[in-house]
Parts: sequence; structure tokens; C-alpha cells
Amino acid sequence: MQYINYIRDPANDYLGHTIQYFQLCGVSIVVAIIIGVVLGALVSRNAFAAFIAVNFSGLVRAIPIIAVLLLFVEVLPSSVSIGFVPSIIALILLGIPPILLNTYTGIRIIDPATIDAAKGMGMTTWQIVTRIQAPLVTPLVAAGIRTSAVQVVATATLAAFIGAGGYGDYIVDGINVLNYTELIVGAVSVAVLAILVEVFMSWLQRALTPAGLKVQGQEQVATAAA
Repeated sequence: MQYINYIRDPANDYLGHTIQYFQLCGVSIVVAIIIGVVLGALVSRNAFAAFIAVNFSGLVRAIPIIAVLLLFVEVLPSSVSIGFVPSIIALILLGIPPILLNTYTGIRIIDPATIDAAKGMGMTTWQIVTRIQAPLVTPLVAAGIRTSAVQVVATATLAAFIGAGGYGDYIVDGINVLNYTELIVGAVSVAVLAILVEVFMSWLQRALTPAGLKVQGQEQVATAAA
């Protein structure tokens, strides 16, 4: 009951921290999706650009997010170096690589014979993109978004170190003053949100997978089992 009472206490502003965390994660994920999908589609047309993008994405993923946050504190103008803006930028950089890589991979693995057959049937470029490429690529892109979203939700607590608020405030304050109730409320809230995002994105990925690909996947599993 002490955790429930802590959440219900208006002085702890649980609703306000929840809204802050949702804004922090939501904006980061949406912008990362837009940038990741667009860049992945663009670099898939050029081998050199793809090499640069893929390797740079891997480099970005290797940099600790806390280092990126502190870097932006030093680099950005003082008016926006603390709080929401640098946190959003850092989380967007964290979220882009899985989406970019999956978009690029999804486009590259489409059989060229399928595209040639569509052209032979008289389909326009737009029809090929919307009716063939998009349905085939969407499940893989959704998997990248799923990975990205969970990473962002689980990592956004670190933004509290530069004043972005959210559940991270409970964790940081709980550690500083040894308030285990506050610490556990923050940690459990983040864990529950990450699990909910994982479950929702898993369902969305299955929902976006064309029926033909589901059947093909089931056949491959059955063949492997045999």
C-alpha cells in the first residue's frame, strides 16, 4: 500500500511525471521513425551511402546515451542545453539506427525479379512502391520500430540527469536521498511501460505482416522442425 499511497499523493505529482515521460518518449519515437524510414529508403539506392549510414548507425549505438546527453549540455546554447530539447535529440539518435537498418535491409532483400515482373505488368513506380515494396518491407520496419521504442522507453530515465523530468526523477531522487519507495515507483513504472510497448509493438508487427508472409514463415518453421 505504501507504493499506491505514494502514487496517489498529489505532492508527488505522479500524473505530471507520467505525462512528461510520455511526451519525452512519444516525440522521440515518432521523429526517429520518420527519419529512420526516410534515410533507410534513400540509402538503399546507393551502395556508398548505405555503407556510410549503416556504419555510422552502428557507431551511434556504441556511444553511451549519458555521454550524448552531457555532450549536448556543453554544445547547445545555454537556453536549451538543459531539459527537454537535448534529451529529445539524444533519444532520437538512439532510436534511429534499428529503424534505419531494418528499412534498408527490408528494401534490399526484395527479389529484383518481383519488381521486374511488376514492371512487366505495366505497374507504375508508385504502384510498385505502395502495392509490392511497402507490404513486404513493413513487417521488418515494424520490428525495427519495436526495438527502437523499447530502447527509448527504457533509456529515457537518464534524461532526468539534465532536468528532463519524467519517471527518471523518482529514480534519481530515490537514489540521492535513499528513498526506496520513490525509487521503486520510478523503476516499476518504467518497466511496466516498456513491457506494454513491447506487447503492443509485437501485436502491431503481426498485424502488419501480410498473410502470405505469415504462411511462408509457418512453413519455414515446420520445415526446420521436421
